[in-house]
Amino acid sequence: SGDACVTAEPRQINLEQWDREYARLRMAGLTEPVYGGPLGRHVADGDTRLLKLRFDDSPAALRLWNFLLTEEDRLRAARESGKRLVGAMKDLGTVPVMAYSLDNLVAFYPDGAWWIPCVMELNTGLLQIADSLGIDESFCPVRAMLGAFVTEAHFPLPDLLTCSVGATCDDFSAIAQRLNGLGHPILWWEIPHRRQAEPGEQAVTLPGGFEAPRSQVEFVKSELLRVGGALEELAGRPLDDGALAAGIAKANRVRKLLERLRHLAFTAPLCPMPALEMLIAEMLAIHFCSDQDETILVLTDLLAEVERRVEAAVGHLSTDAARIFWVNPVADLQAMNLLEDCGGRICGTEYLFTHALDPIPTTLPPMEALAQMALADPMVGSSFDRAARVVGDIRRFGAEAVIVSRIPGASHCALEGEIIGRIVREECSLPVLEIEVPSITDAAKATLCTRLEALVETVKDRRE
Repeated sequence: SGDACVTAEPRQINLEQWDREYARLRMAGLTEPVYGGPLGRHVADGDTRLLKLRFDDSPAALRLWNFLLTEEDRLRAARESGKRLVGAMKDLGTVPVMAYSLDNLVAFYPDGAWWIPCVMELNTGLLQIADSLGIDESFCPVRAMLGAFVTEAHFPLPDLLTCSVGATCDDFSAIAQRLNGLGHPILWWEIPHRRQAEPGEQAVTLPGGFEAPRSQVEFVKSELLRVGGALEELAGRPLDDGALAAGIAKANRVRKLLERLRHLAFTAPLCPMPALEMLIAEMLAIHFCSDQDETILVLTDLLAEVERRVEAAVGHLSTDAARIFWVNPVADLQAMNLLEDCGGRICGTEYLFTHALDPIPTTLPPMEALAQMALADPMVGSSFDRAARVVGDIRRFGAEAVIVSRIPGASHCALEGEIIGRIVREECSLPVLEIEVPSITDAAKATLCTRLEALVETVKDRRE
């Protein structure tokens, strides 16, 4: 899409407006990838939440949304073309890098099913299926994944299913064990709880800055070698250091694009890309939405749009929008629109997978680098580690307040938000708001807006 398609002042538009804009762009000569088309067509597939969201009006954003919403088609096409599918669960950014190093494997996260009840507005019955299997609403919304496996309606069943256990979310482990019991065999691999090295023990500084004992890195490496063996068997070809190094280089291209995108989105005087699109863009780092090459093109397009806007000094929201750092991904995507409606702007995020945004070291043997990466996951260490990283990023991006969105029923959220909030108040003297965001916020919308508006007011009062 050339400069002819760029609107001078970016706007946020609803689905109906997007479909009109799409027709206009087509007339102006918009070039699209194979999965392109009007955004409104996804509603017929059941993605009814789109009717309530507002979207950035750039061709780059259209491409991003169409890419996200056609993943199931890509997975089914990959299988038809003879590729083997790997369902990677819970490690957020490690096993997919290994899988994509083999050209006949495609990896995806069944965990992504936790957004289906939001995007499809509970119409799919996935949560009811989970209920019937004994996994009720006292569990994290990721329980929707059980329903997706039972119905086989949201992704094809993978040829290999892996799941990291040990220092991971209890809810997830319980749900994955239930899945295993339903006849979906899982290759489990263990990630230990990251700890400080004891006196006399050799320590390693991990990507992102956390520390761990060398012995833990060696252990995780041995576990990943086991996973690597299963991937080789599935692919029918070796996963050697050369293939892994090339895979890491490609993953790093995605991470580099995102680093630049986040920097501009969080620090430009006017917000060049809204929170919703930025959330979707960050998520691509985890498993490349089932197409690594296309992810690079989608993000390149988005970055070009953002750079153009920053250069032209145009953007969304006003320059005095409250600069908010957001912790944890939201169960309902509409919360990102609501924050901006209330006068806030995202300036920094920690959506549980910061380790998937850090560059993977290229000076180490590839398996060692991936083991360090897996151990750098903010979820496998203490909440104090995670809070320290949040504090560092708050300072880097100049945020003025913090929102911690609790995920309903998620065991890892019970006290973590409180610890992060306390440390942020102590170290940064910033206001912190803890909210719970259900999969559909409609009933709680008024309350949510009141609390978001109050936080924005607090930020503005503090400036005086």
